[in-house]
Amino acid sequence: MDRRGFLKGAAALSTAGLAAYAGATPASAAPRPGGTLVPGPRAPRTRVLGTPDWMAGLDSARPLRTLTVPGTHDSGARFGGPWVECQNTTVAEQLTSGIRFLDIRCRAFDGSFSIHHGAFYQRLNFDDVLTACRDFLAAHPSETVLMRVKQEYSEVSDAQFGALFADYLDRRGWRSLFLIADALPSLGQARGRVVLLADNGGLPGGIRWGDSSVFDIQDDYQAEPFAKYPQIEAQFRKAVAQPGKQYINFVSTAAGLPPRWNSDRLNPKVHALLDSAGPDGWRGLGIVVLDFPRTRTGLVESLIRHN
Repeated sequence: MDRRGFLKGAAALSTAGLAAYAGATPASAAPRPGGTLVPGPRAPRTRVLGTPDWMAGLDSARPLRTLTVPGTHDSGARFGGPWVECQNTTVAEQLTSGIRFLDIRCRAFDGSFSIHHGAFYQRLNFDDVLTACRDFLAAHPSETVLMRVKQEYSEVSDAQFGALFADYLDRRGWRSLFLIADALPSLGQARGRVVLLADNGGLPGGIRWGDSSVFDIQDDYQAEPFAKYPQIEAQFRKAVAQPGKQYINFVSTAAGLPPRWNSDRLNPKVHALLDSAGPDGWRGLGIVVLDFPRTRTGLVESLIRHN
């Protein structure tokens, strides 16, 4: 089966309804003596939000760490064969489908960042990723994107990597797209911006990926699915029981089989857990990082409902 051919069909992105309170509308009118009608009590009205705008239904005062955020692992990795490919949708398609965390792996090469998974160039450059984010956020200003930036397949120093990133911010004009802060912001502060999660010591600011005072990360990428799933469920339960940190829960794994095969085993189990009776009330599960999320219909929407 041609997976890229499949993608073009799957990329007709879901606008499955996500209900959010949006004010009030008149209820049925009450009769006045003499047969005329007077307005009755006003009843709540709901507005249906599609996956491109799901954050519009959330309170701006909420800290980002209290949300459930669907994300993608190795977000640009669509080429290179079954052991390399982690996604079958573009960054733009991921954002429209409800993804709000991107895992961006940058190779410092010839004065620019090219997007890699290991040795494999992904036919994508950092400018392409930033353009997709800018265009999406311009069209959907209620949303935010959390972006992990990590060095991949290059060995320049942290200082050199950071200088190149700064060049993107200033000389190439991308600074206004980013929210570069040393602490996780509220949703309201982050709307319309890309929040930098800095997974390189040379990056100029940003929340430091892996800082144990901020993050609680489950990322056992060497566990095969039978051993991985209990860790995923345990991280969900911990996020609910012990809120306070930014939880990150990698559903992805590369153990034993290609990422797509592992996701075909793990994504349905995670989806079933999220939609089961007990966990239905869970909120604030953190960033949930997936391979091939759109191959499991309704998974992203299920995560969004846990807000």
